[in-house]
Amino acid sequence: MTQKVYILLSDTGTLFTKSIKKYTKAPYNHASLAFDDQLHDMYSFGRKKPNNPLKGGFVKENVLTGTYRRYPNTTCVIYELNVTDRDVIKMKRLLTIFIKNKQRFLYNILGVLGVSMNEPIEFSNSYFCSQFVAEVLHRSGIELWDKLPALVTPDDFRKCERLSLIYEGKLFDYEPIKKQLLK
Repeated sequence: MTQKVYILLSDTGTLFTKSIKKYTKAPYNHASLAFDDQLHDMYSFGRKKPNNPLKGGFVKENVLTGTYRRYPNTTCVIYELNVTDRDVIKMKRLLTIFIKNKQRFLYNILGVLGVSMNEPIEFSNSYFCSQFVAEVLHRSGIELWDKLPALVTPDDFRKCERLSLIYEGKLFDYEPIKKQLLK
């Protein structure tokens, strides 16, 4: 049987993301992995505290209360990927390790620089957002590219033919999020 997982690419418009955008020329610079189209069960590597861009690591993202809530003009694109039940089991098993050890994981800022030089810079327990999403997919047996997860950018997801576009626009205009805001 098949299921869907979701890849959210976003741009909050912060100073950090504007700097990345200037270099990459890509519309989105953050990647997250979600297990439902309402983005309740969503994970990435990013800010641990919405007002502190310097403290990063593994995060379970919450659109309504986390960093996204602080940046209501966030733009995004959401893709769905068809996977098997077994793929989801593998992904969630791997996520359990991240969740149980979340304090040990750091944001791989040097890895971001490595991508710009096409040279993977990897440390154990250290990821940047798109590296993390690519790593979870890769370790679950889902190969979307012929490159190391440490070289995958958010734009690589945007250009991936196996992903189906389901929404593009302001995050808070995405219908499942709008419904949650009205509750």
